[in-house]
Amino acid sequence: MRLALGIEYDGSSFFGWQLQPEISTIQGEIERGLSQIAGEPIRVFCAGRTDTGVHATYQIIHFDTGVIRPSGAWVRGLNALISNEISIRWVREVSVDFHARYSALRRTYRYLLLNREQRPGLFAKNIGWYHKKLDVDAMNNAALALIGKHDFSAFRSSECQANSPVRVIEELSIRSSEDIIIFEITANAFLHHMVRNIVGNLVYIGAGKHSVEWMQEILFSGDRALAAPTFSPNGLYLTSIDYSPDWGLPRPESFSNLKVTLTSSAF
Repeated sequence: MRLALGIEYDGSSFFGWQLQPEISTIQGEIERGLSQIAGEPIRVFCAGRTDTGVHATYQIIHFDTGVIRPSGAWVRGLNALISNEISIRWVREVSVDFHARYSALRRTYRYLLLNREQRPGLFAKNIGWYHKKLDVDAMNNAALALIGKHDFSAFRSSECQANSPVRVIEELSIRSSEDIIIFEITANAFLHHMVRNIVGNLVYIGAGKHSVEWMQEILFSGDRALAAPTFSPNGLYLTSIDYSPDWGLPRPESFSNLKVTLTSSAF
């Protein structure tokens, strides 16, 4: 049978999602725990491979097994075996036609940025930081150039393994809440470092280092070397994966409903 799991994690202590030998990763930790419960090797597949230091409030994975266990074993049992920085939220049996990655319609990331002169003390590994005041209106105007179907080579890591640099950004918005700026981006899929590279460009524009029009120039150039540096992973969260309702998977909870919410009052 095929099982889908909803998980959340703090990526600060892990070298990203993808399994690597002798390195601590989210995939490696989960596969280790599942293999103990199943009594057989388990391989898992995720909706979106997050980078080193990146977090998730709603990641979807699936795996196949011939072992029958009660749902509590896959949730509470797995949570008891794996790192406290990873939490299994729910499990659902799904059709063998379901695939966590290929069945996904779109993904949403959120970047939290502390915008004040002093660096963060609390939650330093869970929020980005920029010391100079940023112009949110200018960043939103620049973001309009990225909406739609484009070649995002200028925002693609040299290590990206995607077959095509073309992606479709459906929504990209920036808003502020006191001294925290929230970037939210939804696309059909993302390239390696794409979100962090976009945030880096937007921060440069918000800081007045470049004009609003510079974003479109970078996009059309297709040249990663002309764009801003890749921004810190600390404030990046995978917050939603959209699937057809036919799969019957739970929807993500509101980001603001997390038990530990990052707010400006915390700083």
